[in-house]
Amino acid sequence: MPSFTYTALNPTGQQVSGKLQVGTRAEVFRKLEQQSLTPMKVVEDASAAATAKGKAKAQAAGDFEQVKLKRAQLITFTEELADLLDGGLQIDQALRVMAERQDSPGIKKVADILRNELREGSTVSKALRKASPSFDDMYINMTAAGEASGSLPDILRRQAMNLNILHELQSKVTQAMIYPSMLTIACIGMIIVFTTVVVPQITSLLGSTGSKLPLATEVLIKVSAFLGSWWWLMLAVGTIAFLLFRGYVNTPVGRMWWGQSRMKIPLLGPVIATRLYAQFAHSLGNLVVNGVPLLNALKLASKAMTNVFMQSQLSKAVALVGEGAALSNALRKVGEFPTLLVDMVAVGEQTGNLGRSLEKTAARYDKELDIRINRLTTFISPAIMVFMAVIVGTVAYSIVTAVFSTSQGIHSHV
Repeated sequence: MPSFTYTALNPTGQQVSGKLQVGTRAEVFRKLEQQSLTPMKVVEDASAAATAKGKAKAQAAGDFEQVKLKRAQLITFTEELADLLDGGLQIDQALRVMAERQDSPGIKKVADILRNELREGSTVSKALRKASPSFDDMYINMTAAGEASGSLPDILRRQAMNLNILHELQSKVTQAMIYPSMLTIACIGMIIVFTTVVVPQITSLLGSTGSKLPLATEVLIKVSAFLGSWWWLMLAVGTIAFLLFRGYVNTPVGRMWWGQSRMKIPLLGPVIATRLYAQFAHSLGNLVVNGVPLLNALKLASKAMTNVFMQSQLSKAVALVGEGAALSNALRKVGEFPTLLVDMVAVGEQTGNLGRSLEKTAARYDKELDIRINRLTTFISPAIMVFMAVIVGTVAYSIVTAVFSTSQGIHSHV
């Protein structure tokens, strides 16, 4: 069994040394904690280093399962760890506090995994990669930059802010579509009820009089009869079309086409495009401000984009910047980025403060996104209401006309 020499502080603040024979470095820390000792230095005896290293790798592969954190949990984890490090705790102590007081099982498990990895001699950035797939390349590289510069708490706090901003951007678009979607569903439901329930009953009533029905009423009756007889075929065709569409957009070519097409949908497309530009400016600005080299920052920002088409365009920009082109010229040459974004990047390059310029650009796109969302909801809701009113009015007109025509026929026979 490996042997470890340690130096620690006892509860009175005196320095003590000793030796422990345990399986891993992590066990040394646990033993010292049980004895109320604060470890300062733990060194493994050279004679057993190779054996212990192999055992540690085996444990790392099998002792834990990676935990996937939700966006809210990731933000909470990052904010709390930054607060604890700002409060003066060492990274190991901060993770122990989080593991002990957190209510979320996912965060507790991630904190435990990180502690064990750090005790085995891993860096924080490497430990994050092993602990959870929720820590993407951008998060890990930012953490590595914070470790190297000694500003890990500040980096984590900026990471939490950036995650919050990106979460809010996504939530804005999602929430903006809830009300129009509900109105659309209600409109479809109303049409189904009219054509399958109301119209057949009125048709049966009017047909018993034997009177000739107006043209509008006859058209309504035929449409209702068609829907009542062939609804299953329409449902089948719609389902097949949806599945074919889903299958196509899951292919590389389909994802590329859909990524570009979504940005050109009337009304909704500008909202999606603005969100993507804001996300890009926030991500790249955050990386540049924290000292990540521009080429690496651009690569990470492109990977963070959820739109495949935008990823491909940024990959072209990465190639141009790698060949020595300025970022503004690269974005302008790619041709898919708005003039405002390109000009603001050019200003940042000229002033030598690209990160700050990107942050200002992101703030402008945030405001523009709010405006576009308000315009979208302001236009769509009345449009759907007008459409529903037209449907109701058409049905009501057809029925009232038929009733009036039928009553006239009855009076003339009398």
